[in-house]
Amino acid sequence: MEKEGIISLINGPVVVAKSASSFAMGEMAEVGDLRLIGEVIRLSEDRATIQVYEDTQGLKLGEPVRGTGELLSVSLGPGLIGNIFDGIGRPLGAILEREGAFIPRGVKVPQIDPHKEWEVKPLLAVGDVVTPGMPIAEVQETPLVIHKLLTSPEIEGEVSFVVPSGSYRGDAVIAKVRDRCGKEIEIFLSCRWPVKLPRPCREHLPPKEPLVTGQRVIDGLFPIAKGGVAAIPGGFGTGKTITQHQLAKWSEANVVVYIGCGERGNEMTEVLEEFPELQDPRSGRPLMERTILVANTSNMPVAAREASIYTGIAMAEYYRDMGYDVALMADSTSRWAEALREISGRLEEIPAEEGFPAYLPTRLAEFYERAGRVVTLSGDVGSITIIGAVSPPGGDFTEPVTRHTKRFIRCFWALDKSLANARHFPAISWLDSYSEYAKEVEEYFETNVDPRWGELRERMRSILAEDERIQQVVRLVGEDVLPDEERLLTFTAYLVKNGYLQQSAFGPDAYSPPAKGFLILSLILHFYEKTLGLIKQGVPFSLIREGEAVTNLSHLKELSLEEIQSDYSKLTEELDGYLDRVGSERLATRGR
Repeated sequence: MEKEGIISLINGPVVVAKSASSFAMGEMAEVGDLRLIGEVIRLSEDRATIQVYEDTQGLKLGEPVRGTGELLSVSLGPGLIGNIFDGIGRPLGAILEREGAFIPRGVKVPQIDPHKEWEVKPLLAVGDVVTPGMPIAEVQETPLVIHKLLTSPEIEGEVSFVVPSGSYRGDAVIAKVRDRCGKEIEIFLSCRWPVKLPRPCREHLPPKEPLVTGQRVIDGLFPIAKGGVAAIPGGFGTGKTITQHQLAKWSEANVVVYIGCGERGNEMTEVLEEFPELQDPRSGRPLMERTILVANTSNMPVAAREASIYTGIAMAEYYRDMGYDVALMADSTSRWAEALREISGRLEEIPAEEGFPAYLPTRLAEFYERAGRVVTLSGDVGSITIIGAVSPPGGDFTEPVTRHTKRFIRCFWALDKSLANARHFPAISWLDSYSEYAKEVEEYFETNVDPRWGELRERMRSILAEDERIQQVVRLVGEDVLPDEERLLTFTAYLVKNGYLQQSAFGPDAYSPPAKGFLILSLILHFYEKTLGLIKQGVPFSLIREGEAVTNLSHLKELSLEEIQSDYSKLTEELDGYLDRVGSERLATRGR
């Protein structure tokens, strides 16, 4: 029997239905004659409070509210990769073809196209025993992604039917499993999953392997591990979105889920236009062939921002369970928190600091805790790395969303307004940022890049920190009064900032392998150590800094990894030759 209530109150995206005692918490509901999609968020006696994910303009008292009998869910199956969805999982491409440029209210479009056919390759035969999360078939979803069709976590039994290899529609039954009670369970090409329910795994693993991003300031100074969590806070115009675009383009992830949560529509348009044109650095294929986009822009219903975060993480967990490394970009969690604040206000809940609900930290924790590197139910190893942008008003990192986010993340890439104004990209502050994964991934870098990786990283950090102390003196009395050793240190810090940390978002330097960054840094620090020895022998720093071999250090980033590797010995010899020549000429002059 269909559950049905009657609208008794409308307050923006919050609707109260009476005669709704049969509804359940978290249940999806269809509100009004247009059947707007909503979710039950509160029950009190015979009244159900529903958060509506579509525009409620024109909704009237007395219209019906129908329960669907399932939690807020998304369809998971072949066809997610390369597609763009709204906050509640509806494919925008299909809506565009069917309805035009604007999404009509109450429109129902299948998330997985039931008519599109896929080449299915079964992995099991009749009589085989299946366990939860076991792959039963494969589909080549895109040239970059092999889609593994997995049994649901609750299914266990014997295969009683499986389709032969061939082409099947998105709504086809590909296998049947007979459980211990003799009940036959059908397994479809796609399945439904509640977005707020984390998918189970066998074991959580410690983060040991870095997620290589191709951004030197991240890989070299503040690395993130696969399965890690990071935040990118910054005021307006500091480059949060473009940094996340770079990470989505170049990070060493098999699948990227990009959630545009409350951001401007032109930013998502830029992603849609750029990604099909960009090549994956490892395969040479278009990046959209491993990317899912979830768009809930600022002109879409505010309540759907909350759902968009969970829709994206549910899709990410689905591909993690196939054994893939997934990178999830949430841009931005501040807009999501603002949606929580608006709904909380409409529910007349007692507000906490700055009007945010008291459960804001809990919701943030629930989201970030779904990251991790795991052993899946099938025994594969997969990971979800969450990178969330935070938009603190006025760049105030003490505001509630930023402060609570710092409690649950281990990698903090703070964007600096002064760096952004100076056109230094990425504008990640080397003083305010930190990474708790650096020691955990150090062994990987020392094994796969160079044994001196940790040593050079610490040396670079100490030079940058000491430079900040010296710059405070320079701002007061000028650089000319500094002793030569401190002038050398500030110049080396300049080379590190401009020749290593600064990186173009376009062109050949947009993606920089860790090995390239290490070679650049090792040459800069080699210059520092050798020049420091000359200064201690009495050679003035002013005689050294203007040489071509020295100024070339800030331009090494323009070379490719292969060019630096082939010319490394030559570059070192030219630098040493120049420094030795200047040193010997000066010492000879002093001797006369």
